[in-house]
Amino acid sequence: MDKLIIRPYGDTLDDGKVQLSFTLPVLSDDKGNEAAIILAKKMGISDPSVAHRAALDEGFTFFVVYGSTVHNVDYSAIKVQSVQGDVMSMDETARFIRENIGREIVVIGASTGTDAHTVGIDAIMNMKGFAGHYGLERYEMIQAHNLGSQVSNEEFIQKARELNADVLLVSQTVTQKDIHIANLTELVELLEAEGIRDKVVLICGGPRITNELAKELGYDAGFGKNSFAGDVATFAVREMARRI
Repeated sequence: MDKLIIRPYGDTLDDGKVQLSFTLPVLSDDKGNEAAIILAKKMGISDPSVAHRAALDEGFTFFVVYGSTVHNVDYSAIKVQSVQGDVMSMDETARFIRENIGREIVVIGASTGTDAHTVGIDAIMNMKGFAGHYGLERYEMIQAHNLGSQVSNEEFIQKARELNADVLLVSQTVTQKDIHIANLTELVELLEAEGIRDKVVLICGGPRITNELAKELGYDAGFGKNSFAGDVATFAVREMARRI
């Protein structure tokens, strides 16, 4: 494949124009302005200018910087481990389950650990879904159980045993200091210790989750932004059928 070198553009193609924002522990004054410009230059931005600045608190200022990046990307060399395959509709999913699995499947989902955010798991699980995409509770042939937030990994596994779950969905929104990595890793280790890791389809999702990261941590798949119940259901039932 021929190289495809790309750069951002704002006014004309390949002008490299970008806008970035950051906070510095400085006063909102001319000296702070210059600090932002120097930092932008060190980041590979040519002719940077501060388009906006605002004091957040005493000694902290938010900057928006505009300029041109000196860097480019060889788009043809990029390889991404994404979840492949066409997404099935609800009816297609139900028919697939009947024909290839032959029974209702049990799916449990939760925001595990100390994560109190339920928007992600609710979008996938709840009947009303999100952005016009119905959740798994509405799917025929799927028993969906949304356990909510702040569910410990031990509780999650216990519930999976009680319900004889086929698919485990884990949502992680809080990512400060990579706390999501530690929590997701712990779940895999506990499932392996319980001897049930290979008996379930294990899926994680969240704003900073990629399929590549999920695979590295021992999950069957990972879904990030702009993923819906159909994406998750399609992968889960196809993976179950493949194992059968």
